[in-house]
Amino acid sequence: MALAESRENYVYSAKLAEQAERYDEMVEAMKKVAKLDVELTVEERNLLSVGYKNVIGARRASWRIMSSIEQKEDNKGNETNVKRIKEYRHKVETELSNICNDILTIIDENLIPSSDTGESKVFYYKMKGDYYRYLAEFKSGNERKEAAENSLGAYKAASEIAQVDLPPTHPIRLGLALNFSVFYYEILNSPERRGLLAKVSISVNVVNPGVPPGKAGV
Repeated sequence: MALAESRENYVYSAKLAEQAERYDEMVEAMKKVAKLDVELTVEERNLLSVGYKNVIGARRASWRIMSSIEQKEDNKGNETNVKRIKEYRHKVETELSNICNDILTIIDENLIPSSDTGESKVFYYKMKGDYYRYLAEFKSGNERKEAAENSLGAYKAASEIAQVDLPPTHPIRLGLALNFSVFYYEILNSPERRGLLAKVSISVNVVNPGVPPGKAGV
């Protein structure tokens, strides 16, 4: 009974934090639910995903903006500003790494081991692929290679389970296909995936009306 009450309280706190757009606190509440080592409900799973998506999304946007400004300053030959921007960008990269490593640990240690359904396993392996992809976006050298390999492995694992347990039009399976295509195109620089990416985007939009093509992948 105490466990159930704690779980309910954490979920309520997460919902409250979401309404207040305090996503860091939303994440902290849902981490506590995840660490109970129980199969999450669809609602709990989505709360966890939305919380992390907003927390990581803000940093990814910041990183892209700073990288663009850095390139412009570099083209101008303004070394002083480039140095300042690099220091700031590295701070954001540290935050990105911490967030990604945080959810990846929870996925491996709590969420996947506690999953009993094919749908939830696909969801978490897809999520694992996504967060390794986010690491690969800004890492370099061997770190980028390792993140890309881990992302590929997670997406493949999700795809194998999805082909068996989920129908082709299932939203999670379509979202997986879209994000996997984004991975191939943006991380592995595979131009032939551009057409597939567009087709999957349209398919996702058909199943989820109101989501603009190209906006369903993250």
